[in-house]
Amino acid sequence: MNKEKIVQTAGRKSLGEFAPEFAHFNDDVLFGENWNNPDIDLKTRCLITVVALMSSGITDSSLRYHLENAKAHGVTKREIAAAITHVGFYVGWPKAWAVFNMAKEVWAEESAEGARAAHENSMVFPIGAPNDGFKQYFSGKSYLAPISSEQVGIFNVTFEPACRNNWHIHRASKGGGQILVCVAGRGYYQEWGKAAVELKAGDCVNIPAGVKHWHGAAKDSWFSHLAIEVPGENASNEWLEPVSDEEYNKLK
Repeated sequence: MNKEKIVQTAGRKSLGEFAPEFAHFNDDVLFGENWNNPDIDLKTRCLITVVALMSSGITDSSLRYHLENAKAHGVTKREIAAAITHVGFYVGWPKAWAVFNMAKEVWAEESAEGARAAHENSMVFPIGAPNDGFKQYFSGKSYLAPISSEQVGIFNVTFEPACRNNWHIHRASKGGGQILVCVAGRGYYQEWGKAAVELKAGDCVNIPAGVKHWHGAAKDSWFSHLAIEVPGENASNEWLEPVSDEEYNKLK
């Protein structure tokens, strides 16, 4: 039995004055009665509708609406992919391609959110807020969560897949530098003139003042590390050029 009642008002909003009878059939009969018929559960009804539109070659906004409706009523990415593949054998490969292109967009956000949630659940520290204050020094999106601001500054820095910071140098007239303690995911650290080093949870990197370097995530993984500021005199950061795509893409 359906637990949720489908209510539709699109017909009246779009055609209420121009075609009130059609609007009535759309909102009250098709959705109001047919979609709320308990003989077929909503998830199944959503899949049937997507298949019907695909079979008819309809790939406009109405298909996107029903793909989003299917996702909202529990159709998973694997299920929609299997359904489109199956129907493609019967109604045509080009139709399957067209529907896949739209379905990828509808389920893409779910994939990204799921990967972020899995990464956050794998560590004890929060991901934090978007690192907007330093976004001009990053290729890709990063997040920042302050852990300690007393005695020694400690921040959890999280990189989305393929995100990395620019080449930079920690300056200090005495002491200074930075320590990275990796807490989740997979990433890289590289000093100027040396090969990049792969980083995983539990790894620790000591970065002396005056060393040009960068660090960030691998292409296929989120990555988080604690950035520990080593106290020093006249300490500052010098941000330099981005790590080029050509150089970064050489990494696995």
